[in-house]
Amino acid sequence: MEPAHRALLRKLRLEMSEQLLVSDSIVPFLYQEDILTGAQAEDIEAQPSNQKKCLKLLDLLPSRGPRAFDAFLRSLGDFSWVRDRLLLELQAGPGSGPGTTDVSADVCRLPDLALQKVPSDRELSRLASRLGPEWETVLMDLGLSAEALFRCRSDHSLSTQAAALAGLVQWRRFEGRRATVERLLQSLQAAAVHPSVLEDALM
Repeated sequence: MEPAHRALLRKLRLEMSEQLLVSDSIVPFLYQEDILTGAQAEDIEAQPSNQKKCLKLLDLLPSRGPRAFDAFLRSLGDFSWVRDRLLLELQAGPGSGPGTTDVSADVCRLPDLALQKVPSDRELSRLASRLGPEWETVLMDLGLSAEALFRCRSDHSLSTQAAALAGLVQWRRFEGRRATVERLLQSLQAAAVHPSVLEDALM
C-alpha cells in the first residue's frame, strides 16, 4: 500500500469506524478478492463490537499489499459517502486538512549523536505507545519475520502497544549495535510514520 493511502486510512480511522458496518459486505468482499486471509476475516469477526471490527480491519489493510486500498474502495458500495470522502481527500493531496502529513517533506530534527545510539527500553516503550496500526509494517521493514510478528500479536492480543514493544525489543536483541535510532527512523519513514513520533519518544 502506498504511503499516501496508509496516511489517509490513519487520518480517517476513527471517523470510518463509526460509520462502516464491515461484516455484511466489506469483509466478505476483501476475503473474496484475496486481500484478507480466512484467519484474518475470522479475527475481525471475533471482535466484540462493530467499531472494533472496523478498527481491526483498518489495522490489517496497510500490510495487505498494493491491491488492498483499491479493493477496499470497491468494497464500499453500500457506503458511497465514505468512499467519496476518501477519494476527495486523495485528490486534495497532502496538507489538505488537520492531521495530514506530507511524508516527502518530513524532516528529522534529531542530532547525529542521537541517531547513532541504540534506543533504551524506555524509549522503545514510548515509541510503541505512539505507533498505532503501522507497528507491523515498521517491524517488517526492520527485518522481523512474519512468524515473529504473529507471535508478538498472539502473545499480546489485548494490547497493540505490548505487541509492538515485544517486536521492537526482539529487533534490538537480534541486531545488537546495529539497532540504532537511525535504522528505526528509516523504517518509520518507509511506513509513512512522521519523524515527530520518534522524536517524541526520545524526549
